[in-house]
Amino acid sequence: MTNMTEKDIGPEFVNDVESDNSRRAYTRGGTAEDKTLVRKQDLRILPISCGIYLLCYLDRSNIGNAKVLNASTHNDLLSETHMTAYQYTIALMVFLIAYMVFEVPSNYFLKRLSPSKWIAFLMLSWSVMTMGLGGVHNFAGVTALRFMLGVFEAGLFPGLVYYLTFWYRTDERSIRVAFILASATLAGAFGGAIAYGVGHMNGTGGLSAFRWLFILEGLPSLLSAPLVWFFLPDYPETVKWLSPEEKALAAERLKFEGSHGNSKSMTWQDAKVTLIDWRLYAHYAIYFGISTPFSSLSLFTPTITAGLGFKDLTAQLMTVPPYAVAYVVTLLVSWSADHFDARALHSAIFATVGAIGFLASAVLPPDAYNARYGCLIVAAAGSFSCIPPLLGWLSSNLHSTAAAGLAIALNISFGAPGQITGVWIYKAEEKKKGYPTGHWVNAGLLFFVAVGCISLLFFYKFKNRQLRREGAERLFRY
Repeated sequence: MTNMTEKDIGPEFVNDVESDNSRRAYTRGGTAEDKTLVRKQDLRILPISCGIYLLCYLDRSNIGNAKVLNASTHNDLLSETHMTAYQYTIALMVFLIAYMVFEVPSNYFLKRLSPSKWIAFLMLSWSVMTMGLGGVHNFAGVTALRFMLGVFEAGLFPGLVYYLTFWYRTDERSIRVAFILASATLAGAFGGAIAYGVGHMNGTGGLSAFRWLFILEGLPSLLSAPLVWFFLPDYPETVKWLSPEEKALAAERLKFEGSHGNSKSMTWQDAKVTLIDWRLYAHYAIYFGISTPFSSLSLFTPTITAGLGFKDLTAQLMTVPPYAVAYVVTLLVSWSADHFDARALHSAIFATVGAIGFLASAVLPPDAYNARYGCLIVAAAGSFSCIPPLLGWLSSNLHSTAAAGLAIALNISFGAPGQITGVWIYKAEEKKKGYPTGHWVNAGLLFFVAVGCISLLFFYKFKNRQLRREGAERLFRY
């Protein structure tokens, strides 16, 4: 690079400047060797990463199913623990507070201890908390276990996004983040179907169905933790299934667009450089906006469908289509965002689609059940599908291992207040009105996301014009 200053390009770019102008773009993309390597990595990394996040999301969101499961016979979570709707909301909120606090330190330990060991530990821990919820009898027990569940689940999603930067180049990450995030929508679909089946176990072994739900959905995470310890690959340079030539190619691919397993642990100076890069806070603000719809849909879709005229186990089953559609749309949008290298535009468009879905739900009559159910599907598809391009967009503008780990964790942490907001906006007393407050808030925040994406896109275009005039080789991606 030539004639570049910290003021012009942001401090995390300065970390990677080389005085001898030796930087060169990776030129072997699309070759047979490159494709073979990426395919080999995908087969080892994506199935296990998607499976881990599916189980995590299943264990996080099943409380929404437990809230309404067999409510007509008073064998639901609230009835048996004598919790009010307000106390239930508090239990949801403490999970998110723990989630917000422990995300950043978790990414530090992931790099310090290695991904396989840290993620396996998290998995074992959250499975115990989930299964423990099957034995709670009061508000205090539910709240304590939900807080600990948040502590252990906090590190997984930012950890997996960070983990991918050790294996994939910038233009390869969004679709892979999408596969992982889409596992959440798949978990939502499975969760509704599983709750429908488990609902028929009510009274089996003297336990209510919601207790069986926590036990049976926590068990797969418990059994999978040892597999993650032994089979999740850590870094390209440490695995045995890559040849020396493939390891060299992996290092070449990621020389300027990835994190590195042999990089030093983050220092205070590394953290300071990332913390004072103010343009990153625009990314964080946008992610805050999407976090409220993500959180509220995750936790209240069973409640929303129950308010659309569906009862008991049928309400559980009707949560499947919104998540199933969102799964397909998320993958297609993310592939397109990577293919056309247009992450900001894709996020803006589909945030707008989600906003329209919520807006229509808010203005339709409360008894327009079929139309509002269709709007729920549109809202879910738009809300979920704009997240992977947002995360890919952030990581594509981070070019040091330390910056990537901290900024990704901060981004998710800034979303936590948005997720906390999401637990309050679907008010129990508004069921007969069709939950208008929740729909209006989500619509407004998704429009904010769309405007934020377009504004930041134009800012990056402006900065790139400056950088080109100065002869810079590295530009901002959007």
